[in-house]
Amino acid sequence: MSCVIFIEHPTQGDKVLGEIRLNAEKSLNALNWDMVQLIRPMLEKWQADERICAVLLGSEGEKAFCAGGDVVKLHQSITQGEDKSDMDEFFKEEYALDYYLHTYSKPLIAWGKGIVMGGGMGLLNGCQFRVVTESSHLAMPEVNIGLYPDVGASWFLNHLPKRNGLFLGLTACAIHANDAVFLGLADRAIANDKRNELLDQLLANSWNRPAVEVIDDVLRQLEAASTDTFSKLSQPIKDHQELIDEVMSKDSIIDIVNAILALDDSDKWVNKIQDTLRYGSPVSMHIIKRQLDRCRHASLKEVFQTELDLTVRVSRQRELPEGIRALLIDKDRQPQWTYSSVEQVDDNFIAGFFESPWTPENHPLRDL
Repeated sequence: MSCVIFIEHPTQGDKVLGEIRLNAEKSLNALNWDMVQLIRPMLEKWQADERICAVLLGSEGEKAFCAGGDVVKLHQSITQGEDKSDMDEFFKEEYALDYYLHTYSKPLIAWGKGIVMGGGMGLLNGCQFRVVTESSHLAMPEVNIGLYPDVGASWFLNHLPKRNGLFLGLTACAIHANDAVFLGLADRAIANDKRNELLDQLLANSWNRPAVEVIDDVLRQLEAASTDTFSKLSQPIKDHQELIDEVMSKDSIIDIVNAILALDDSDKWVNKIQDTLRYGSPVSMHIIKRQLDRCRHASLKEVFQTELDLTVRVSRQRELPEGIRALLIDKDRQPQWTYSSVEQVDDNFIAGFFESPWTPENHPLRDL
């Protein structure tokens, strides 16, 4: 059975709605090489097809939209002496797909139910209409494995209000539906049980007016009918916004981390964030801060190019495989990080991650 399902749905007019469903429930629809290689050609085909009015991106199963990339496979590629060019090629193709989503000429609707992490966040944020449900659990948890938020996060985290993007990257904070809309990481919050109704309403339209108007009308109605569902859900990021603003007002990564660790840990939400900072990679924390700073005014193309540079550099160091080992292979949760605290991290060591392996002329993503 294919890891991606493609469906073409005829509408009431002469248009067709394209649908993409990630189909790897056992791995929580984690993004892999085969998925990337299947999705891009179909999107290109649909972009050239005048019948296609829009594309709906979702997944099979109830647990996850997409739980990220296959980091266990990544660990094998790094540690078992495999040719690193295959690993680099995957990142190149994944980032190229994410960029293509961001720049796609037809409306993309993402149904982001369940777990949406890492690579799943890249897919979600590449879409024009991002829908979350009461089951949605968004996060960029890369700090826990010695990586950094990639897949375009250097773009979409930087476009969040204030310094929330940096906060989310450092703390791997869970983002549920209400907070996702508050932050601007989602456009609509719609109840899970209205998924079929969404499809039915889209197909019932004649699409004789601009596609974005059709989609926005349908999503607005479904969101209005879902109000009761989301009125019962918490919004801890919004509720703690003043506190977040205070701790993130510091200049250095050392001061930011220490300010968060100094907060009153009797607050369960704060305590969970502090636990992540105590567990996470100090190297990652430095990289996250520097990457977001340098991409603050970068173009979307520049963002993906610098992310590929950085990811290739990170994959050549011990921090990433060690982080994956501790969290997902041996699961001992005892990572032996290169440095034991943010204070100890050598600035020159961090600077080495930000040197591109390529010249502008031979960069793998030069033709984005």
